[in-house]
Amino acid sequence: MASVVVLRDAEESDVPLFFQHQSDADARHMAAFTAKDPADREAFEKKWKKILGKDDWTKKTILVDGEIAGHVVTYEQEGDLEVTYWIGKEHWGRGIAGQALAALLREVTTRPLFGRTVSDNIASQRVLERNGFVRVGEEESFANSRGEDVREIIFRLDA
Repeated sequence: MASVVVLRDAEESDVPLFFQHQSDADARHMAAFTAKDPADREAFEKKWKKILGKDDWTKKTILVDGEIAGHVVTYEQEGDLEVTYWIGKEHWGRGIAGQALAALLREVTTRPLFGRTVSDNIASQRVLERNGFVRVGEEESFANSRGEDVREIIFRLDA
């Protein structure tokens, strides 16, 4: 039986599990763009308190069969609306990110919407492409989790 993916507004009580998700070394490597010190729980919680206070951002917790599986957020970056998501490693490979992004896109209708992934995160690229995003460019960016510049793929959704 397929899992049921539901989004709800993110809450402060979700943040400890979000911290646990980003504490996984494999997940941080795949995400690439993380905090300088992923073990700094206080900084992580401070960052999320700020995120939760942003009224113009969409902040959703991803629930799978009632269990927190991750989060998906839209935010403004240099005048563009961007989307980011993080799925706990224990939920990888089940189509959850794609379902969560599809649900978010039904709610957030502002276009264009941009998404970015490190070039070797093929799974995340597929999530974006399956939801209608098109590759529009790339750039070199410093990835804290890898300690070096990496190639970042930029995607855009217009419709």
